Amino acid sequence: MKKLIYPHVILLALVLVSCNTSNKESITLITLSNSSDFDLIQKAVSIELNKLPEKDNTAKYPLISIDGDTIASQLSDTNNDGKKNELFFVIDIPAKASKKIQFKWTEKAPQYALKTNIRFGKRETKDDPVKPVISETLSATDMPKALGFQKYQTDGPTWENDKVAFRHYLDGRNAIDVYGKKTAAISPDDVGLDSVNAVVDNYHTMEAWGRDVFPVGNSVGLGGFGILADGKIQRLGILVTDTLSNIEETTFKILEKGPVRSSMEYLYTNWNTEENTYQAKEITTIWPGMYAFQNKVAVSGLTQKDTLAIGLSNINNLNGVEELKTEKWTALIQHDSLTYDRTWVMGTALILPSDKYMNYSEAPKTGKFTQSYLAKVNVKNDESITYYGVSGWELSQEKRFKDAAFFKQYVIDLANTLYTEIDMRINTENQKISE
Repeated sequence: MKKLIYPHVILLALVLVSCNTSNKESITLITLSNSSDFDLIQKAVSIELNKLPEKDNTAKYPLISIDGDTIASQLSDTNNDGKKNELFFVIDIPAKASKKIQFKWTEKAPQYALKTNIRFGKRETKDDPVKPVISETLSATDMPKALGFQKYQTDGPTWENDKVAFRHYLDGRNAIDVYGKKTAAISPDDVGLDSVNAVVDNYHTMEAWGRDVFPVGNSVGLGGFGILADGKIQRLGILVTDTLSNIEETTFKILEKGPVRSSMEYLYTNWNTEENTYQAKEITTIWPGMYAFQNKVAVSGLTQKDTLAIGLSNINNLNGVEELKTEKWTALIQHDSLTYDRTWVMGTALILPSDKYMNYSEAPKTGKFTQSYLAKVNVKNDESITYYGVSGWELSQEKRFKDAAFFKQYVIDLANTLYTEIDMRINTENQKISE
C-alpha cells in the first residue's frame, strides 16, 4: 500500500532545505604564518584582490576579522590605473605561529580609527589663504627666495602615523624633516597656519601633540637622496637661499590617504647637475605601528660613474654612526642629542637592502649637500630601491628611546619585521551563519 505524501509536507521540506542553504555564506580563510624566531609587530600585509573572491553588486567593502574582532584594512590602487587591486592591513604574528583571518565583502563601509594621514596645503599668492590640495606642479622658478613668500603649509607635505610624523621640503630643497609626536592622535590640520590660514612657523614650539625636533640645515634630512657623479655629490634640488632650482619640473600627488596606509608620489623631470641630467621618481608610504616611513626611489640617466646616495643628517651627532649588516638588511644608526640645540635625545636610522648597499661615507664639509652620512647603494639605471627612515624621540610614546641600546634593538626588530616574509594560504569555504 502506497504512503500518501501531503502537499504541505513537501512545502515544509522545501522550506527547511531553503533555510539550511541560506544559513551558509562563503567565508575566505587567510592563514598567515611566521616561521621566524622573532615576533612580527604590526607586519604590513598586502593581498592582491585577484586572489580573493570577487565582490558582488551590493557587497563592495572588505571586512577582515579574527575570532569576531575586526582588523582595520583598506583597498589600494598600487598600479595607479584608477582600479583598486590590493587589500592592505597590519597585524601582529608571534614567532613560530600562525594567524587565521576571516575575509568577506560587506555592504556597509566599516569605520576605522584614522592612524595615518597626509596633509598638504598651498596658496597661489602671499595674500591668499592656504587651501588643502592633493597635487602640485612647480617649476624651477617657483622657489620661495624668488617668489618672496612660502607657498606651502609646513614648506611641503606632512605625513604621519600613530607614532611619528615627517615632512618633505617641496619648496626646492627636497629634504625630509621629523616631527616628534607625543600622542597617538593625528596632529591638527592647522599646524603651520595662523588664524587666517596664512603660512606661519608655529611648529618649532612645543604643543600637546609635539613639535618639529630635527635640524636639517644643508643636509637632505632623514632619507633624502642625491647622486655621487664621478665621486662628487649632487643634490636633488637647492638650498633655501637659492632662487632657481636644478629641477626643471617637480610633480607631486597624494596617492592614497587611509586608516592604515597613506602614500604620495614625486616626479622630478630634468634634474640638471654639473655632470648629467636625470629623471627621478620617489614614492613615500607610511602605515601604523612603526617609528618610520618607507621610501621607494628610482633614477634614470645613471651612468657607470654614478652612485645613488641616500642621506642621513648628522647635525648635533657627536657619537658617530654604527653600521649593522645582516644577509637581508643593513642599518646605519646614530643616537645622540640630535634635536635643536641638543635639547632632547633622539635616534635616527636608515634601513636598506643588503643586496644593494655598498658602504657609507661622510658628505663634504662645504657645498649644497653637507652635514650628512651618505649610504651608497648599487642600483642600475631606472632600477628602484626601497628603504626606510627611522626616528625615535625621547618624548614620544616610547620613552625608552632615550637609551641608545634600546633604540638600536628597536631598529633591529623593525628591520627583521620589514624583511621577514610570511607564508600565506587562502581558502574559501561555506560556513554556517549563526541563527
